[in-house]
This record gives sequence, C-alpha cells and structure tokens, in this order.
Amino acid sequence: MTENRIVLLLLALAAVLPAFVGDQYVMHLLIMTFFYAMLSTSLNLIVGYVGELSLGHAAFLGLGAYTSAVLSTEAGLPFWLCLPAAGIVAGTAALAVGAITLRLEGHFFVLISLAFAEVLRYVVMNSVELLRGPLGYPNIPAPSLSFGGTVLADFASKAHFYYLGLALLAATLYAAWRFARSSFGLGALAVRENRRLARAVGIDPFRHALVAFVAGGVLAGIAGSFYAHYLTFVGPEVLGFSFTLSALMMVVIGGRGTLLGPLLGAAVVGITLELLRSVNEARLSIFGILLVLAVMFLPDGLVSLRWRRRPEPAEESPTEALDSPLRS
Repeated sequence: MTENRIVLLLLALAAVLPAFVGDQYVMHLLIMTFFYAMLSTSLNLIVGYVGELSLGHAAFLGLGAYTSAVLSTEAGLPFWLCLPAAGIVAGTAALAVGAITLRLEGHFFVLISLAFAEVLRYVVMNSVELLRGPLGYPNIPAPSLSFGGTVLADFASKAHFYYLGLALLAATLYAAWRFARSSFGLGALAVRENRRLARAVGIDPFRHALVAFVAGGVLAGIAGSFYAHYLTFVGPEVLGFSFTLSALMMVVIGGRGTLLGPLLGAAVVGITLELLRSVNEARLSIFGILLVLAVMFLPDGLVSLRWRRRPEPAEESPTEALDSPLRS
C-alpha cells in the first residue's frame, strides 16, 4: 500500500471514529492531535523538503492565532473570515522573514529564525494595551455555521470541532501533497540533497526555499487560528519555543520529507504531550531523550518501519525529475 493510500485510509478511519468514542477527554486528545499534525506538516515543508532547520516556526503559529483572536473579539468577524486572514498574515510575515534569512545558510539561518520568534514573543508580552500582554485574549468565540438566520452547526461541541479539525487537516495534507508534486517541491528536494548541484542545473535554491517557507507559514497560521478558536484563549506562550520544538520532534520522529511522517509523529508526540501535562518540567527532558533515540535508531522516522522502499524501475532523482514533464 502506498503512502498516499495509507494517509487516505487514516483520514477515513478518523471520520468514523467519533461513532465509537464517547469520552470527551479522548475527543480532546484527538482534536489536539489534528492540530499538531497541521503544525508539523507545515514545518515539514521547510525542514523535510528544503532541509533548513527553522527554530522560529512558532512565530507564524502565534501570528495566526493572534490575528484570529483580534479579528474575532475586537472586530467581530466570523471564524470563516478569520481563518484565511490568519494564513495571509502569517504567510506575509514568512515572506518578509524568508526574503532576508533564507539567503543565509547553516547556523546563521537557524539563529535568526529563532531570534525572530523570541523578539515577536517579547513584543507581544509587552503590548499590554494593544494585545493585552501576558493576559492574552480570553473568550474567543467558537465557530458557527448558519444559513438564513438558522444555525446549522455550533462548533462549541467537541464533536463538531473534531470534524472541523479533520477537514482542516485534510486540506493541509492536500496542500502539502500538491507542493511535493510541483516543480517547487521537486526543486526543494534537489536543494536539500545538494545545493551546489541544484544551482548548477539551473535551480535557484533561494527561490524554492522561499516558496516552501511561505507555504509553511500560511499553513502554520491556519493551524494557529484553529488552535485559538478551539481553546477560546491565546497568550504569548503560543509564540514560545516549545511549540517549535514539539513540531520538530514530530517531523523527525515521524519521518521528514514524507506526507505520512508528520501524522505519525503528531499521534505519538502530540498525545504524549497532552498526557504529560501534569509533569510539565520533565516532559521536555523526556522528549529530548526520545528525539536522540529516534535520530540514533530511526534516522528516517517511524515511516521506515512501515516499509523499506523497494527499488522502482524508473526512479528519478529530484534534479532529473525537473527535466522531465511534471505529472499532475
């Protein structure tokens, strides 16, 4: 069974799962797993396909969450307008940051991306009048779907939020799948494998990395909007390094540069994160150990346990694939 079919099967199983799950806490864990899968998929576009280690990814998550919170509470806009606005704001920020930082290589990019997220968190923490500082935004309204004055769905219930999260996750995975099959996705893989060789065959590393960076920012912003409306609260901690670290662990443990990897990583890491909230001080240490073990014994992630890729008769490298007609 191919990776794409496994992903479709998992989504189909998730669609019927609420019929067998009545516990509200289990539903909460599943909804948070959808959120973490969206976040890790967005980071995977940068880490998995381009090969750049972005430690400031939480900045785009936080921008999306705060955009949605401000527009819904201050301007009274519905969730369905806040959601795309969150993606646009986060994507615009990713474009501005990427245009500067992606020209740098190695640890320079890593440090500046981390510094951007920390500076943004500091600004939010100290913007008491504008963004309520450390108090954050409470009472963010839950989405609702109405037609002609009649409420068709009230997403205050976990069952409705579950399917909203599943739909957004499916859309995120589809966007990532389309990116991976596009010329930009193939070019990004070529850049990851060998930047100099990619440049030699006419691939612009900066341009392909920037497209992946912006796409990842947009998807992270959308995930942030979902997060804010589900928890009905957003504070400066959403910009913290812990979210980036969690997403990075999901990508590495699941399998970077794959569609299935972030899903597996989110299921393992995301649920464990929620279960270990009572031991908050120790959980990052636990995941640090898990990350080291994963890198040592499963360098290709959990997806490598599913199948060892059998050689395909006409397998092409990313650079060779770019010279052939794209398959849509």
